[in-house]
Amino acid sequence: MEIKIKLNDLKYRYDVYQMFNIYFSLDEIKFVDDGEYVVEVLEDKVTFTYKDFYKYVKVSEKIKDDIKRLVFISLKELTNEEYPWGILVGIRPSKIALKYLEEGKNEEEIIKIFKEKHLASEEKAKLCIEVAKAEERFVNHDEKKVSIYVGMAFCPTRCFYCSFTANSILGSKKLVNPYLEALTYEIRKISEYVKEKNLKIETVYFGGGTPTAVNNEEFENIMKEVYNAFIKDKNTLEFTVECGRPDSITAEKLETMKRYKVTRISINPQSMNDDTLEAIGRGHNVSDVKEKFNLARKMGFNDINMDIIIGLPGEGLEYVKTTCDEIFNLNPDSLTVHGLSLKRASILYENFILKKGIQVKKQEELASMYNESMQLSKKLGLKPYYMYRQKNMVGNMENLGYSKEGKECIYNIQMIEDKQTIIALGADAVTKVVFLEEDRIERFGNIKDIKEYSNRIEEMVNGKIKLLDTLYLK
Repeated sequence: MEIKIKLNDLKYRYDVYQMFNIYFSLDEIKFVDDGEYVVEVLEDKVTFTYKDFYKYVKVSEKIKDDIKRLVFISLKELTNEEYPWGILVGIRPSKIALKYLEEGKNEEEIIKIFKEKHLASEEKAKLCIEVAKAEERFVNHDEKKVSIYVGMAFCPTRCFYCSFTANSILGSKKLVNPYLEALTYEIRKISEYVKEKNLKIETVYFGGGTPTAVNNEEFENIMKEVYNAFIKDKNTLEFTVECGRPDSITAEKLETMKRYKVTRISINPQSMNDDTLEAIGRGHNVSDVKEKFNLARKMGFNDINMDIIIGLPGEGLEYVKTTCDEIFNLNPDSLTVHGLSLKRASILYENFILKKGIQVKKQEELASMYNESMQLSKKLGLKPYYMYRQKNMVGNMENLGYSKEGKECIYNIQMIEDKQTIIALGADAVTKVVFLEEDRIERFGNIKDIKEYSNRIEEMVNGKIKLLDTLYLK
């Protein structure tokens, strides 16, 4: 379906688009001369017209906010749908609450700001405050303290919803060795830099892709490199390996992780319904999840995270209840609840929305599905500790991390709050250099293509070090 908008001043196009995208996230939104929705930005007011519907607001100094509020409220009345984040579209809403807390505002004042300025619900405002208070204990204040991200660019298969750099390892066997050699080179060079600049490594996060997608020997070799470079004799607080896919986990790989002092792992089912897992190309079933989770517990892993996704194609409330029941029985130490981010150009959209005609659930049912995951976290004794949002999320909701006390993922908090330098290694990994005193961030992204990354690894390392030097040579 096409949504046609007539806008008299196109410099506000993105602001209008953002609000329409909340209500019509799977439709094609166009700005045309004869649009059925008419937004006019005038000298003293902004107007919204649709057939017999008319609404306006007076223009203030913050005209972009005026436009967003008018469009959001108008579409809310026209569709009769409730989107609890209001006009907030940024990916880090807890940062807003944390900023206000640091300014000395109380909870009541912050809730009022969320309601009146952002049109967000009281429930979401309270959630932001709760997450901000959890993050406050960990947020970095030392420029010499860094985290390390290592990315594996392969997965057993590519899930249909995935947007990361993750190539199916079955079709990329010739690329594996060159990639691991390049990654090893980058690990060693950055290790030398960290030692030379006397940087303090707080956390190491090995993600991807799927780090365990490679074979046992390859995994052992790269883990040894990571350990020697960033863990051994470094007083690192946290070492996470995002195993992710149960079908890539072996007893040998778990033994390797224990040997190299991994403190936290992630085993991610996404759903505990076999028909869904097959449909989205996961390559494993529910029994695999249980088997590998229990194996990890038996081998002594006492900090295991699990991820689930709300809004997967074909899944309604009963499916989510099944997933929550199965997760409860496993009793993970932390839980990350993702809302499906569905892009119109994705395989998932092509296969399920267009070809099969599967409809995304209505907002009311999506809210019930999210609520089910929230109840699961309470039954498990988990509390929210970090949060982020993505574009094109079904239901315009949030990704929320819950954990038991003391099992918060510090890396996740530092990544979201933008207060710590993250040195990122691997294809498509983005290094983020944080200048605390200037409240400024600079980024350097490695090449996405695996072949190019492997061939140009020296260039990647030199570019990264050049950027890091702008902070650590001053």
